[in-house]
Amino acid sequence: MIQKRIAQWAVMAVAVPLAAAGARRLSHTLEARRGPSGATRLLTKGADLIRPQKAKRRRFF
Repeated sequence: MIQKRIAQWAVMAVAVPLAAAGARRLSHTLEARRGPSGATRLLTKGADLIRPQKAKRRRFF
């Protein structure tokens, strides 16, 4: 049971940042080729919703 939770956490810890980075990169690539559009804005907003680019890093010291 705990192994399943650890595996689930590990997948989410990797999948969510990768999905946000992929959406942001796709948005930048499409915007460079075709110019700004609704699709590129939607991809950027989705990436920011998943993981904001300028998130404050917490310090534990």
